[in-house]
Amino acid sequence: METTARAGSPPIAPSTGNTFGCLVRFALANIRRRPERFVLSVLGIALAIACVTVVRTISAGFAATGETSIADVLDGQQLWVVPAAGVHYDPDVGSIIADGPAPAIAVPEGWTATRTPSGVIELAGQRVSLRGSDELAAGQAVLSPALAERLGVAGGTQVEIGGRTLAVVVDGDSQSVTVPTSAAQAVVGDSGWWTVRAPEGEQQRRDLGQTFGAAVDLPFSTDPSTQPDPQGGGLIYDTVGGSSPLSFEQRYSALFSGKVTGSTLGMISMVGLGLGFVIAVSSFLAAVTERRREFGIMSSIGLADEVLYFFLVESAIVFVTAYLVGVAGAGIAVALVIPGIASLSSWLQGAALTAMFLPAMAIVGALVPVHRLLQQKPVELLGGR
Repeated sequence: METTARAGSPPIAPSTGNTFGCLVRFALANIRRRPERFVLSVLGIALAIACVTVVRTISAGFAATGETSIADVLDGQQLWVVPAAGVHYDPDVGSIIADGPAPAIAVPEGWTATRTPSGVIELAGQRVSLRGSDELAAGQAVLSPALAERLGVAGGTQVEIGGRTLAVVVDGDSQSVTVPTSAAQAVVGDSGWWTVRAPEGEQQRRDLGQTFGAAVDLPFSTDPSTQPDPQGGGLIYDTVGGSSPLSFEQRYSALFSGKVTGSTLGMISMVGLGLGFVIAVSSFLAAVTERRREFGIMSSIGLADEVLYFFLVESAIVFVTAYLVGVAGAGIAVALVIPGIASLSSWLQGAALTAMFLPAMAIVGALVPVHRLLQQKPVELLGGR
């Protein structure tokens, strides 16, 4: 005898594959029955996912920027002696800038110290980072290809810095214009820092900061978050000491990342994630309540576990779709608004970190409502209460 499905129930195609295929077809049938609910649920959850992904992408981009900028400063040296006023990262010029004069130190025998003047100048109508170097020949100004392109200058072009006419040499990957020390000092004065190399054979010692600090009478730290005392003479950053498994560059880049996630933007993203949880729970509670009688029938004939599986697959489709829409939208938004920070690697990192929230959203938003429903007796579900 041919039977007729209850009105409103999704038709289930005969199973021609395994159990999972049957669950997917059942879930897709339910989605087709209420497409507007599916679209609204996906968009609401996707918006929350996009908020978190944007912040995580920016955070990963800043972390990469921080690691690159500090590696550019250290250039393989073991110690970094900063002024009492400290240093800061200037996002407009994409480089670390000294905030005061380099400390006056007497370099111990066997150690090699390089003083680097640092500041900001106007060049070709734009603010750029300026550094001095004793290794450059007189009359040269070295710019990286990216910086030269940004300023609209080419190799051999002449620029005027510190009252001197210098020929542009396109080389390296620094975000700073590097000129002879005397030319840099004519613009930035004594502002700058020291980088120090330990004697041969001692460069991997874990107490370099302590040893050098005792010799020049300056405090030291292996933590890049430590700031120098404004009333002191400066601070030595030991880049190889300490007990952290992370390198100094990685710890410094983590500071950049933390500033983003701990900012107002980071707080807004977490609020958005919370709203995503609310949307998910509300949507699935409504779906569960609407199908009480259907679940009651299945539960009464011993298919309570199957109800959980059906609903889990359906919710998985919603969350996976929302995740793909959310991370794609976040990538487009970051690329359009802040292309200087956006990169494929930072977007992938942001998407991966956001994916960690999906299991919790699925459990809270999908499994909890239907599980609580099935704690009731089948008679109560069939009664429509």
